Amino acid sequence: MSRRLRRKVVKKGKEKVVLPSYPEIENDDGGLGFENKGFANWTSLPDDTVIQLFSCLNYRDRANLASTCRTWRLLGASPCLWNSLDLRAHRCDSAAAASLASRGMNLQKLRKINDATLSVIAARHEQLESLQLGPDFCEKITTDAIKAIAVCCPKLNKLRLSGVKDVHGDAIDALAKHCRNLTDLGFMDCLKVEELALGNILSLRFLSVAGTTNLKWGLISHLGNKRDVFFEWRNGKNKDKNLDMIMNWLEWALSHTLLRIAESNPQGLDTFWLKQGAALLLSLMQSSQEDVQEKAATALATFVVIDDENASIDCGRAEAVMRDGGIRLLLNLARSWREGLQSEAAKAIANLSVNANVAKAVADEGGINILSSLARSMNRSVAEEAAGGLWNLSVGEEHKGAIAEAGGVKSLVDLIFKWSAGGDGVLERAAGALANLAADDKCSMEVALAGGVHALVMLARNCKFEGVQEQAARALANLAAHGDSNSNNAAVGQEAGALEALVLLTKSPHEGVRWNL
Repeated sequence: MSRRLRRKVVKKGKEKVVLPSYPEIENDDGGLGFENKGFANWTSLPDDTVIQLFSCLNYRDRANLASTCRTWRLLGASPCLWNSLDLRAHRCDSAAAASLASRGMNLQKLRKINDATLSVIAARHEQLESLQLGPDFCEKITTDAIKAIAVCCPKLNKLRLSGVKDVHGDAIDALAKHCRNLTDLGFMDCLKVEELALGNILSLRFLSVAGTTNLKWGLISHLGNKRDVFFEWRNGKNKDKNLDMIMNWLEWALSHTLLRIAESNPQGLDTFWLKQGAALLLSLMQSSQEDVQEKAATALATFVVIDDENASIDCGRAEAVMRDGGIRLLLNLARSWREGLQSEAAKAIANLSVNANVAKAVADEGGINILSSLARSMNRSVAEEAAGGLWNLSVGEEHKGAIAEAGGVKSLVDLIFKWSAGGDGVLERAAGALANLAADDKCSMEVALAGGVHALVMLARNCKFEGVQEQAARALANLAAHGDSNSNNAAVGQEAGALEALVLLTKSPHEGVRWNL
């Protein structure tokens, strides 16, 4: 087309007046953009405008319009126009299905739609985000079609199917694997749905199984537990002061309630702790309220303990904490500047580390360095819990060298001198950790070099607590047991008062003390 200016002249009385010039659009063939009859030339519309027009039409009109010319057929096939298909009977009649026949064979036969038809639809709509079929569509649809939908439509976030006879676990697993954004799922009026597989769709927020007869509700009652409402609230974009106030109160109430439950340890709550309680406590540990964080860490330290006297824990609960990322969260809390959080986090790490698998995870996450640093704290409670963590970690032969390299031996020896009159808790833990380390040839030399012999002899002579005496006796026995392999044997004998202390320990009324000698 060319652009030409034309001046119009009119008579006004006896004078000629030149009107302003206006541009006119003229076609290459000499005609204007409008035909003689006044009809617009639709082929000259921009592509964006045509796509916008398509988006305002229903499926049938959209398909009919796309059949008018090759250009519009290409535009009508744009993925953005087909990200949602609602083929339910009240939304898509036979005429609409017939107009979509070119996009999916046999679609016009609504009651006879089968796996092949649905697979074609899925294959031609890779950008599909929502698909709804039913109630009469799905009589001939099987698990294979559901798997095809999962593979071909990875952006799917809503899927509703009605009347499918069997929904097998492999189809649900395919949805979980390929459709990571699937939040809304419905299998209505189905004869059989494998309920356990539904739990594998971690992104699920809404599930409808209305009319499905085979479900065992006791088995799928855990499906809603995958959702962390506190995490969603903390990371939500829209802030609401009233909601914030309610959620903060809920965090506080739950943290205190769960701590009381953990302390009383009632029977019959194993399933709760494994499937809900541990994850909930870890979520509360991420609260912005320090009191909530502290209570949640204390509850974690408490609920894993079965027998405090014999230091036995529930391995299933401990590993549930580890699987849900609890070790890293606890170590992050242990780095806090608040001593209350440091103490409770260190206590939880110490208790969990009784389990060998958790102890390995703690070491792998850098927990030994953190505990060695906390053992130097001026707060006795923090130092005591950190020493307890090193004590439990030092049981594993693979961790002893790492404790020595992190300066843990020196920290433990210094603890004994620092809190020699401070109570039995910190002294027993420090002596117990040194006793474990002294059993290793190289670490025993580190203990001696750090002044451990003198510290342990001091405990053996002056401390009257049974637990402290027992661990001090065990540590001295381990130091002296290496014989000619190092000089620790001689160091124990040369330490002033060492032999006298050992003789006194052999006469102790406590069997545990005598047994270690």
